[in-house]
Amino acid sequence: MGPVSGIVLYVIIWAMVFFVALPIRVKTQGDLKDVVPGTHAGAPEHHHLKTKAIWTTLVALIIWGIATALILSDWITVDDIERWLSFGRSPVGGTDG
Repeated sequence: MGPVSGIVLYVIIWAMVFFVALPIRVKTQGDLKDVVPGTHAGAPEHHHLKTKAIWTTLVALIIWGIATALILSDWITVDDIERWLSFGRSPVGGTDG
């Protein structure tokens, strides 16, 4: 894995973790009974984005470190994944017999 691949992997993991973290601890205008006219009651009032971004960065770094260690150690290879996902079919380049 090259440096660009590592950065791309981290960005993808960060985005996925951030999307998971977004709905956590959100206080909506409807929850607080303070709906601004012209807005939806489900509009966030307190979203804690800075805290979520910090936690996302830390969690993504841990997940990225584990994924990078697995990829670089060759403990799990692409061939292993293809074999697991073949579901009884012959792997790519294999024979059916």
